[in-house]
Amino acid sequence: MQRIRLRYTKRGRLRFTSHRDFQRAFERALRRAEVPMAYSAGFTPHPKVSYANAAPTGTGSEAEYLEIALTEARDPDKLRELLDESLPAGLDIVDAVEAHTSGLADRLTASVWELRLDGVTPEEAEHAVVAFKAAETIEVERQTKKGMRAFDARAAVVDLEAVPETDSPQPTASGVAGVAALSGPTDQPCAILRLVVRHVTPAVRPDDVLSGLRAVADLAPPVPAAVTRLAQGLFDEETGTVTDPLAPDREAAATEPHTARATAAATAPA
Repeated sequence: MQRIRLRYTKRGRLRFTSHRDFQRAFERALRRAEVPMAYSAGFTPHPKVSYANAAPTGTGSEAEYLEIALTEARDPDKLRELLDESLPAGLDIVDAVEAHTSGLADRLTASVWELRLDGVTPEEAEHAVVAFKAAETIEVERQTKKGMRAFDARAAVVDLEAVPETDSPQPTASGVAGVAALSGPTDQPCAILRLVVRHVTPAVRPDDVLSGLRAVADLAPPVPAAVTRLAQGLFDEETGTVTDPLAPDREAAATEPHTARATAAATAPA
């Protein structure tokens, strides 16, 4: 059995796609691309697809991850192209590697988010950021399946800063170092916040941080914030960055003399 790990995006209007909607679309793409999927046992077999830490509905993302299990070896790059062609524009498969290590989900310990606040001046955003970072705890409430729950939105936040709109570079090939500027400049004031948050329990989401900014600095954007996940992976304490979770698999593949990719290339029909 070969395992392939994929990074995919949710862009534009497709950011409103729920995780269940994406699951259905992805399984259809697997069938269209004729991927030799491994299936679970039992009366209702399902393709072996493992999803990890999906972004909330309504938020964009440049860094969603999943893993699939195949019964036959395939070249990850060719598989990525086939699946990407089989999905609607906006749900894009942008990276694929063969799994050579365990614990992909364990490497998703932090996320980088971009929050676009239309109608908010950079000065207002900077004032709110300073107040947020100065607070030791910021209690917010969120409706959950078990009712209203209060928790600290400050402890999980590693970094929060206001950045100029012009400083939002385009995504890099890996999608980790770069960021996604999904909306261009307008005549209205606009503030951009960059947020780095640890994945804790209960999860602290970008809307929780916005609630915290409202609590400590009365920051209330006149329109809903446009939120995009730019990266997720292991948080590097020394550099303060979120690293590429697929890098260990690439490094392991580079050290192995015979990989499944080479096998698939050798056995693939002309």
